[in-house]
Amino acid sequence: MSIMDYAIYNSETLEMLEKKEKVLLKKAAAEVEKAKEFTRAKNKRAAIQCLKRKRLYEQHVEQLGNFQLRIHDQMIMLEGAKATTETVDALRTGAAAMRAMQKATNIDDVDKTMDEINEQTENMRQIQEALSTPIGAAADFDEDELEAELEELEGAELEEQLLQPATTAPAAPVHVPAGRQPTHPVSSKLTAEEDELAALQAEMAL
Repeated sequence: MSIMDYAIYNSETLEMLEKKEKVLLKKAAAEVEKAKEFTRAKNKRAAIQCLKRKRLYEQHVEQLGNFQLRIHDQMIMLEGAKATTETVDALRTGAAAMRAMQKATNIDDVDKTMDEINEQTENMRQIQEALSTPIGAAADFDEDELEAELEELEGAELEEQLLQPATTAPAAPVHVPAGRQPTHPVSSKLTAEEDELAALQAEMAL
C-alpha cells in the first residue's frame, strides 16, 4: 500500500470513528433522560442502571477519541515521511543531473575553449593595429618635424599679436558740475575763427 492509499484509508477510518462517537454520545444523553424519568418515578435502581450504561458509553467515546488521536498522529508522521522522501528524491535527481553535466563538460575542453578565445582576441587586436597604421605618403611624415612646425606657427601667431598697435581708448566724457553749465553753448563757428587766427599768426611769423 502506497503512502497515498494509506492516507485515504486513515481518512475513511477517522470518518467511521467520528460517526460511532456521535451515536454513542446520543445513547449516553438518552440514558441520562431515562435516569431522570426513573428518579421522578422513585425507581432508584432503574435510574442507577441508566447512569451505569451512560458511563460505559462515555468510556467508549473516550476510547474512540484516543483512536482518532493515534490515527491523526500517524497521518502527520506519514506526511513528514512523504516530504522527506520527496526531498531525498529531488536531491538524488539533482545529483544525477550534475554528474551528467560534469561528464558532458570536460575540464580539458574548457581550457581548450579559453585558449581559442584568447587567440581570437589577440588576432583581432593585431588586425585593429594594422588597420590603424598610416599607409602611403602619410606613413613618411615625421612626427617630430610636425611638432616643431606647429611650435613655429604658435610663436609667429604670438609675435603678430604683440606687434599690433593698441587701440585708442575713447575720450572720457567731461562732466560739468551742476549749476555750472555754460550760459551759451560753444558753437562750431568759434572753433573756425580760432583756426583762422592761428593761420594768420603763422603767416606773420614768416
